[in-house]
Amino acid sequence: MLTPHSIIAVIGSGTMGAGIAQVAAQAGHAVKLYDIQPDAARRAIDGIATALSARVTKGKLSEDDRNAAVARISVAQTLSELAQADLVIEAAAEQIYIKQAIFRELAEACSAEVIFASNTSSISITAIASGIPHPERVVGLHFFNPAPVMRLVEVVSGLETAPAVLDSLTGLAMRWGKQPVRCHSTPGFIVNRVARPFYSEAWRALEEQVAPAAVIDAALRDCGGFPMGPLALTDLIGQDVNFAVTCSVFNGFWQERRFLPSLIQQELVLGRRLGKKTGQGVYRWPLDESLTYEFGQISDADNDVVTFSGVELDDLLVQVTQGETASQLALRLKRPVVLVDLINDWRKAGLVVLAAAAGNTAEQTAKAVRFFQRQGKQVLLIKDYPGMLVWRTVAMLANEALDALQKGVASEQDIDTAMRLGVNYPHGPLAWGAELGWQRVLTLLENLQQHYGEERYRPTSLLRQRALLETQHEH
Repeated sequence: MLTPHSIIAVIGSGTMGAGIAQVAAQAGHAVKLYDIQPDAARRAIDGIATALSARVTKGKLSEDDRNAAVARISVAQTLSELAQADLVIEAAAEQIYIKQAIFRELAEACSAEVIFASNTSSISITAIASGIPHPERVVGLHFFNPAPVMRLVEVVSGLETAPAVLDSLTGLAMRWGKQPVRCHSTPGFIVNRVARPFYSEAWRALEEQVAPAAVIDAALRDCGGFPMGPLALTDLIGQDVNFAVTCSVFNGFWQERRFLPSLIQQELVLGRRLGKKTGQGVYRWPLDESLTYEFGQISDADNDVVTFSGVELDDLLVQVTQGETASQLALRLKRPVVLVDLINDWRKAGLVVLAAAAGNTAEQTAKAVRFFQRQGKQVLLIKDYPGMLVWRTVAMLANEALDALQKGVASEQDIDTAMRLGVNYPHGPLAWGAELGWQRVLTLLENLQQHYGEERYRPTSLLRQRALLETQHEH
């Protein structure tokens, strides 16, 4: 059982390892920091000291507490020095053979009671634990970057992980001021799996030249309520890192088409246009401040979803997309049509994204533009694109969350909590889908699947069940 006095060892002194060491030290634990390069571990402790000094300057930490936290961290020269630790958290390179080798060596030095945790973001905990004595003590403890700021921690169980180990780490995370969520070891766990459509739908829109990158990002940010557009966010994360996670999830699910990587993103990675860290990615950096956000700033998820309900302007029909193109709908209804993308909060949104049927006259489309401009909204007109930008992204997020729920990856509450706290979504995707209406989500995905003829937009069976129940309750 881990207590406030347990000794914590951290392996790897990069950004994540140093961040985890800082969290543990601030919580009062003695921390042993090991890196294959001892100088790197010492530099990491200096970095932690500097970060804590900044908190002192801002009045968020006392000088005494800062000094005490730094004093609790010491450098371990060898892995065998970690034998006295009660918990070892590995934050080494994201390669399974490296992690397995580390834990095999630790198993020789440590007693069977020492808990081994990996901060992996995508590697199977079952695979890491295989071949290690007492695999029941191996668990995933996935922090989010930056670890001292981000509240979410995924506590991940492999096939052999003991329930008592999960309970102990869940309690520890809470004592550290974190919000733990539990999940089973599947590719991407919760966040990196459910979040894939947020990126992939943006890349697809860019590939199909629906709109420029800045318009795609503006739609997701200002209409969808996401704290940052997906393309700018991949630049911030690093195109190589984001692409590698997508490929890992794609291959982990036997190349399931929902997770198909982007050729445009691959080109950026091959060209070393990795985003902020190289000065060039989708955008040239530094970016305009309006495109970025502060980590850890969580939007108010208690607000109801307030959407636009549609309007008729003489012969022109203006309505929210249902997954058909405006041209398809206009042909079916034999009237001019302008479609509106999903708006998370109609009252607060300053932006509206529209798509017009090809058969509209310029004046008919302009009539819809003027209608929204008179209500103080900025209007962006994109190509006629099924499901548009925000609606199809939210539908795919909700569908992916339902698939994870149906397959027992995590509970409904933990999935929504993970997506709110791990990637700062305005709502958990399951709560959002329920608020928008499961039948509407189903209709949109069925229309997308029919349009593309692809498995990518296949609705999960749990979505069909919830849509059916919703319809029965209405009647």
